Amino acid sequence: MSIDFRPGMVLRYPYLWHWQDARGESEGRKDRPTTVAAAFVARNNQNYLLLLPVTTRLPAPNRIAVEVPATEKRRAGLDQNRQQWILLDEYNLDPTATSYYLQASPPLGQFSDAFMRLLLTRFKTLLPQAKRISRYP
Repeated sequence: MSIDFRPGMVLRYPYLWHWQDARGESEGRKDRPTTVAAAFVARNNQNYLLLLPVTTRLPAPNRIAVEVPATEKRRAGLDQNRQQWILLDEYNLDPTATSYYLQASPPLGQFSDAFMRLLLTRFKTLLPQAKRISRYP
């Protein structure tokens, strides 16, 4: 099964946190909901996904995050009974063709275009200083 990745799609993905990468870890500890912020083709003609983590932990005051509203949790297939945030100050970058982590399983759901515009407008200003974790050699 081939997935047509698009912004706003919510996947289960073994997200590798920046703090884990800084400690030398190379594997995410568990699959978690993650949203596709962008799908693009780089100069090397490779397709990449830029992935933002979704968390149920209240972000620390020094983190930049957007809380997921109830209507968006429903659309995205997220737990309705828990608060959830999308962190915008770090991301995973993963090539779609050679990824060990992108599975051909159906997405959990899809955030609305309006919610994604809000997220991506904010993320775009943070991108230069956001912590990138590349999931490829």
